[in-house]
Amino acid sequence: MEFTNEDLELENAIQKEWIITNGIGGFSSSTIIGVNTRKYHGLLIAPLTPPARRYLILSKLDESIEIQGDKKYNLYTNVCKNYISQGYKYQVEFRKDYVPIFKYQIGDVEITKIICLEYGKNTVGVYYKVKNGKAKSKLTLAPIVNFRDFHSMNTDHYFKLRQDVKKNKVKLIIDDNSQTPIYMNISEGKYIEHKDDIFHNMFYIEEEKRGFFPEENHAVPGVYEIEIEPNEEKEISFICSFEENIEQIDVKEMITNEIIRLEELINKSLLIDSENDSKTKQGIEKIKLIKTFLMATDNFIVYRPSFGLHTIIAGYPWFLDWGRDALIAFEGLLLIPKRFEIAKEVLLTLIRDIKYGLVPNGYSGYDNRPLYNSVDASLLLFEQIQKYIDYTGDYKFIKERFYSKLENIIENYEKGIDVDENNIYLDTDGLIVSGTDETQNTWMDAKYGNVAITPRNGKAVEINAMWYNANMIMASLSKKFGHVIKAKKYKELAQNCKIAFGNKFYNEKKNCLYDVLGDSKIRPNQLFALSLTYQVLDPTTKEALNLLQTVEKELLNDFRTKNFSKRRRKLCRNI
Repeated sequence: MEFTNEDLELENAIQKEWIITNGIGGFSSSTIIGVNTRKYHGLLIAPLTPPARRYLILSKLDESIEIQGDKKYNLYTNVCKNYISQGYKYQVEFRKDYVPIFKYQIGDVEITKIICLEYGKNTVGVYYKVKNGKAKSKLTLAPIVNFRDFHSMNTDHYFKLRQDVKKNKVKLIIDDNSQTPIYMNISEGKYIEHKDDIFHNMFYIEEEKRGFFPEENHAVPGVYEIEIEPNEEKEISFICSFEENIEQIDVKEMITNEIIRLEELINKSLLIDSENDSKTKQGIEKIKLIKTFLMATDNFIVYRPSFGLHTIIAGYPWFLDWGRDALIAFEGLLLIPKRFEIAKEVLLTLIRDIKYGLVPNGYSGYDNRPLYNSVDASLLLFEQIQKYIDYTGDYKFIKERFYSKLENIIENYEKGIDVDENNIYLDTDGLIVSGTDETQNTWMDAKYGNVAITPRNGKAVEINAMWYNANMIMASLSKKFGHVIKAKKYKELAQNCKIAFGNKFYNEKKNCLYDVLGDSKIRPNQLFALSLTYQVLDPTTKEALNLLQTVEKELLNDFRTKNFSKRRRKLCRNI
């Protein structure tokens, strides 16, 4: 991802965001010109109980440079309701390969800024390389800090700051939260402490668009000042962290380690043939695309220290790990890139808190309590275990750690589950029923109060496709493990489902499948009938072809952006 001058105008640049992550649920994110347009933007969003309880710690690091005999130039861009600081006019480039890189040009002064998170730690490093011009200059860095849950905002807030300053190392306690002090340090220069310095009313454009109050206050505890001699080239490293030994952290080494880690991930995947692909333009583009995708997949894989296992984040900026999403993304994130050991850990995470046959659909962001509002997560587990076997051939691991759990899931779905009002049971016709009018336990799970926005209670199409697939997989595993009688039972459950599915789910009027029996809305859920290892609908039939044609005609959209720039310009004018 690379942008130059013409891409860095305000109205265009505020629509382009970057993110880097630290492998434990924390992240750093903003726009390509450093404007925070979301309450979730910041240089350090840190999980207090990884990966949960994420807090905004360092919102921004605003830079300015004062050139002797000239004037002071603000390199930062901030948006307030009635004012925009326009540091983006001095930015000449933004690039993100492994880490985000910003470049600025002020006359004969060149400044490069690189942002990096330390993997596995709540630490952000910002590295500056300054090539000074003919005049002496002074670089000023202003940390803008906060300490709040990243879903909330501090409005009309005046911060209580306690600072312990030892040369350039600063220990910050914000609002008397002595349990989680924040440490800042810089490689050289001097720190000037501020008293009661508040950044008032930072304006978040995206939050206003989402219907939320868009303004927030932050604290400015002080500034760092660095003198630069004429024609001098200087390297400066700033760190903000929960780690007390912050002065021992080498930011350049942190950046190097992160690049090496990502390169190892890319090389281990064996998805790139560098020797041959690098010979053609098409091959070079292929290499870039695969690298980009692989590094993106890494953002979603995080470690839960309380479990001692890895898990998968459902999405940024606000989601934690969800069972359903982890299982849908499992093959692409872990199996294709050959991250098989982490794949094993993720599977173990998913079965760790099975209750009454239900794989947790997630964990509370505040107390790590497992949540069970999902009928499909448990059934998706079967498909990904089959995928794991297909890639690794590791039946031993599945037999020892999973087979009994899978048996338990089938048994509970048969006899019925009413945990968290899931209301799951096997009907006499061989199909699975789930949900109530007030529950949302399929992937279309939006809910407001007690109202399910998309109620899909009853016999849902994808749930029964997954039920058939799960029993066929269990029949295969049971036979492999020498359980012939059990294999026969699972095969019978599968066949009963397939017969009822074929008799009841095809909608002759619309040439596709019912979304839920009795609901003829055309939805993409029906594609599960053709996309699992064992397909409940024969893909060679007329019905299967009709289904695909109907879904393509009704649901496949051609996205156009011709009106997008007009809406964007209007938004910027209204700031």
